[in-house]
Amino acid sequence: MELIIALISGALGGNAAGAASKGLDQGTLINSIAGLVGGGLGGTLLSMLGAPDAAGQAGAVGGLDIGTIIGQVAGGGVGGGVLLAVISAVKGMIAK
Repeated sequence: MELIIALISGALGGNAAGAASKGLDQGTLINSIAGLVGGGLGGTLLSMLGAPDAAGQAGAVGGLDIGTIIGQVAGGGVGGGVLLAVISAVKGMIAK
């Protein structure tokens, strides 16, 4: 369930980054794909760093609580936006 949250928030983050900066916008499809991949990577990275335990759990219970959801949304959204920025920069460097 956590991965699904990260993927959805990543797609939203990629599209939001594209809408916020026209220099990053690669079209809805590429923004969404980059967001999905970046969100999956960002959510997974946060899970590996122990972000699901941010709600005060000591690692005993990995349940889906509000701290986990917020962490996955933040990690997925930021990961999606960052990966879109990297893809846009690489595409710009190749075009020169």
